[in-house]
Amino acid sequence: MMKKIAIIKLSAMGDIIHAMVALQYIKKYFPSLQIDWFVEGAFSGVLENNPHINQIIKLNLKGIKKDKKEIFNQLKIVKQHSKNSYDLVIDAQGLIKSSLVARFLGKNRAGFNKDSTREKLASFFYTKKIEIAYDKNAIERNAKVLSSSLGFEITKNDILNKEPFLFFKNEDKVIYDYLDATKKNVLFVIGASWPSKIYSKEKFAKIIDNLDENCLLTWGNEEEKQNALFIEKISKAKVLPKLDLNSLKAVVSKVDLVIGNDTGPTHMAWALNVASITIFGNTPGYRNTYQTSINKIVESKSLVNPFKLDKNDFSINEIDEKEIVKIAKELLYEKKD
Repeated sequence: MMKKIAIIKLSAMGDIIHAMVALQYIKKYFPSLQIDWFVEGAFSGVLENNPHINQIIKLNLKGIKKDKKEIFNQLKIVKQHSKNSYDLVIDAQGLIKSSLVARFLGKNRAGFNKDSTREKLASFFYTKKIEIAYDKNAIERNAKVLSSSLGFEITKNDILNKEPFLFFKNEDKVIYDYLDATKKNVLFVIGASWPSKIYSKEKFAKIIDNLDENCLLTWGNEEEKQNALFIEKISKAKVLPKLDLNSLKAVVSKVDLVIGNDTGPTHMAWALNVASITIFGNTPGYRNTYQTSINKIVESKSLVNPFKLDKNDFSINEIDEKEIVKIAKELLYEKKD
C-alpha cells in the first residue's frame, strides 16, 4: 500500500496551479497518503496552507545559474529528503533538472514519456512513463501525469467540477480597505513574465472606465508598479499595495472578476472558482487555461505554435478592449443558470 509520495513541480506559478488541481482527487482515492511537494522557493507561497500537502520543500535550482556552487547546496537538500522513503516520486515538470531531482529522491519514479515533453532526455530517469501530447491542455497534462502514475483517472468532468484549491490564512488585512461592498470588485493583473505577454496599459485603463466598478490593480515588481500607477492616473482604478502570495490569494478569492494576462495571479481565479478573463497573444489560450461558464479567454489573431513560442509577437496589443468589456459585463451582470 502506498503511504508516501513526492511531487516535483518547480515552477512557474501558473504551471504549479495547473498541477495542484490533482491534489483533491489524489486524496479522494488515497485519503491517508502523505504528499510532499518540491518547488522553487519563490513560488512556494501558492502551495502554502493547502490541507492536502504534508510538506513543502523549497529548492533554489534557478540559483545555480548565478552561482555554480549552489548545486552542492541543492544536492544536499534533495539527498536529505531521499531518506523519506517515498513509495513514488512523480515529476510533473518534465525537465532534465526536475528528472534529476526525482532520480535522487527515490527508486520508483514517474513522469512524461519522451514524446510528451520538450526535454526528451528527462524521460530516461523515470521507471513509469506517461503519454499525453505536449500540445494538449496543460491542466489535463498535469492531471494525467499525476493520476495515471497512481493508477486512476482524473476526467474532464472532474476538472470542471473541482473544489477551490488555493488556501490562505492570516492575510494582510489592508486588502479589505480596498474592497467595496457597494460595487463589484474587479482585479486587474497587468504584469507577466515577458513584455510581449502584457496587454496595453492604455487599453486596461479604457476597460476600467467602461466598467464603472471598484477596479483594483495588482503588481509584482517595480516596473509593474509603475505601470499600475500610470493606469491609476488615467482611470478610476486603485493600486493595491505590495502583497505576498498568501494575501494575493485572499484578494482573488474576494473579488467578483479577475481580468489579466496569461500569468500565475490570473490563473488563481480559475483555481478559486472566481470569474476571470485571461488575455492571450503569443501563448495558446486553449492550452494554458480551462474555459468554463465563468472563466473566459480573449485571444489575438496570432497562430500560436506551443512548441515554439514567439517572444517577439506583440499581437496581444491588437485585441480590441471592447471585446473584453463585453465579456466582463456578461460575467458581472448576467445571471448564470
